[in-house]
Amino acid sequence: MSHTIRTCLWFRDGRGQEAASFYCSLIPNSKIENVFVGDNGYGVFSVIDFSLGGVPYQILDAGPMFTLSEAVSISVATEDQAESDRLWQALTCQGGEESVCGWLKDRFGVSWQIFPKRLGELTMSADKEVSRKAMAAMMKQKKINIAEIEAAVRSEYSE
Repeated sequence: MSHTIRTCLWFRDGRGQEAASFYCSLIPNSKIENVFVGDNGYGVFSVIDFSLGGVPYQILDAGPMFTLSEAVSISVATEDQAESDRLWQALTCQGGEESVCGWLKDRFGVSWQIFPKRLGELTMSADKEVSRKAMAAMMKQKKINIAEIEAAVRSEYSE
């Protein structure tokens, strides 16, 4: 293990290695680093160490004791709308679910936040009116559409 700290995602359906491979195929500078398959006397389990964009993660694929939830998500600040759209489509296809404000759940049950970096600039702006308008526009969206949020920020309309 090359990193001493990793976020560990508990999978329960034997699809952990498939998920890690899929995630690594989507994010540049990503790779599977190690796969261990063992039997602890209660059943077969696997541990998959991988990195996404250089950030370390681990999947423990070990049965039904625990489930994934929205309480943990992978957050990806993309360079632009096109990259957000590409990831959104890939992660929601084949059984994924859209949520609100740039959140989604992929077909494996992992929650993600996908948004252009520009969203953070707008929602965390020192100009409180810009921040308020950006947040209000974002709250109405599922997949983030930064052009719509920028238009809302430029508008004179006040909610």
